[in-house]
Amino acid sequence: MIKLGVLASGRGTNLQAIIEACKNKLINAEVSIVISDNEKAFALERAKNNRIPAFYVDASDKRKHEEKMDELLQSHGVELVIGAGYMRILSPWFIERWRNKIINIHPALLPSFKGIDAQRQAIEYGVKIAGCTTHFMDEEPDHGPIILQAAVKVLPNDDRNSLAARILRVEHQILPRSIDLFEQGRLVIEGRKVKILPGDSWLEKYSYPDVLYSEGY
Repeated sequence: MIKLGVLASGRGTNLQAIIEACKNKLINAEVSIVISDNEKAFALERAKNNRIPAFYVDASDKRKHEEKMDELLQSHGVELVIGAGYMRILSPWFIERWRNKIINIHPALLPSFKGIDAQRQAIEYGVKIAGCTTHFMDEEPDHGPIILQAAVKVLPNDDRNSLAARILRVEHQILPRSIDLFEQGRLVIEGRKVKILPGDSWLEKYSYPDVLYSEGY
C-alpha cells in the first residue's frame, strides 16, 4: 500500500475523492498526511475528520515552507506527493527532492489554459471542449509530463461555475486513477511523454458516457 502526501490550499474536494478511493479499495493507497499553506483551508478539516495528520505550514518564507513540507512528508513515510489544488509554485529544490514523485491535477486540457481559474479562461476564450489533466510536476507550472486527460463538452449555456462543476467530477476520477497507475508501476516517463503499460481499465467500472478519456484510463 503506497503512502500519499497531499498538498491542498482550499476546499479539498480532490483530497476527499482520494480518501474515498482508498476507503473503497479502488486504489491500493492511504493518505498519510495533508499539508496546506492556508490555515483556514477546509482540506485540513477533511483530513482531521478522517483521522489523517493535518498540518498548516506558513508560506511567508518560501524556502522554510518547503523545507518544513519536505521534513513532514519524509517523517510520515510518503512515497508519492499529490498536488490537489495546491496554489503555490514549487521551487526547483523541492521538485528535485521529489522528482517523478509529484502528481498534480489541473482543470484544463494542458497545455491550454495554464495558471489560475482555467475554467474561466476556457469560457472567455470560447472553446467547445474543456477538461482536466494529471501530470508529473516539473520546474515549470502546469508543464510536466502528462499522465491522463479527460475531455468535457462546453455547453452553450455554460458559465464558469457550471463548467467547473462538470470538470471537477471528472478530476475526482482521473486523479485517483493516476495514483493507481503509479502504485501499479505502470507509468514510464520517456522525455515529455508518459507511457502507460498494459493492465486493467477503469472505463467499464468508473466512467461517464459524456466524457472522452485518454488511453490508459
